[in-house]
Amino acid sequence: MAEISAHQVKELRELTGLGMMECKKALAEAGGDLKKAEELLRIRSGAKASKAAGRIAAEGVIGAWLSEDARLGALVEVNCETDFVAKNEDFIAFAREVAEAVAKSDPADVQGLAGFESRRQALVQKIGENISIRRFARMQAVGRLALYLHGVKIGALVDYDGTEDLGKDLAMHVAASKPQYLSKAEVPADVVARERDIAAERAKETGKGKPPEIVAKIVEGAVNKSLNEITLLGQAFVKDDKLSVEKLVASRKAKLNGYRFLVVGAGIEKKSSDFAAEVMATAGVGL
Repeated sequence: MAEISAHQVKELRELTGLGMMECKKALAEAGGDLKKAEELLRIRSGAKASKAAGRIAAEGVIGAWLSEDARLGALVEVNCETDFVAKNEDFIAFAREVAEAVAKSDPADVQGLAGFESRRQALVQKIGENISIRRFARMQAVGRLALYLHGVKIGALVDYDGTEDLGKDLAMHVAASKPQYLSKAEVPADVVARERDIAAERAKETGKGKPPEIVAKIVEGAVNKSLNEITLLGQAFVKDDKLSVEKLVASRKAKLNGYRFLVVGAGIEKKSSDFAAEVMATAGVGL
């Protein structure tokens, strides 16, 4: 059996980015042949990626890209299993590259990003966790785009006409308040009807003994309040809660054309576990 030198292990690690023990084992199996060892690790890369694919990936980052003229932009959610990996520079760089590709190539869906599959599998092999490109949001501006990232967990794009500082404030507001719709006109009729039914049921208690016309006003007031809370233009501005976003935009003689935002892990059911039980099970000890 060929003796494996530290230099060979170092060289293979630089080629693959994998751990010392994995590289040493591959070199031993390849009889010290660097090229064969690299091939072995690449073959295993696919297998490892496939095995990891079943694990829940609810952590991750929002990758973002914005063109120099602020007319084209994209956000992408790339998931991993732990917050530790979400801080990995290679992982973050991968998310940014995917966001740029989304903006420039305008894929119909995530499957349209198949060109990144080999890169994704290589990262899975290097990092040892499941990694997935979950979703993306792309915007071609009517006016211009403002981008705001809250760390790496929330990203927002706003299409607006106005000053640059206003755009940044609006994008920050979207990231903080996460509006469901741009305006009341965009809220589906069934959502409005549900809010009205809820308000009417509440009014049966709060409006007891009051004239019907007063009860009707109570209901409409409650509906309007609910719709304001879920619409961007109706929400209170995060920097001044006495001012609605609509009034802010009007006061600046600006216009809001649209927005998109992504939040890491939204809608993914995270797996909860008993850490002590996991450790004991791994050690083969019953609790």
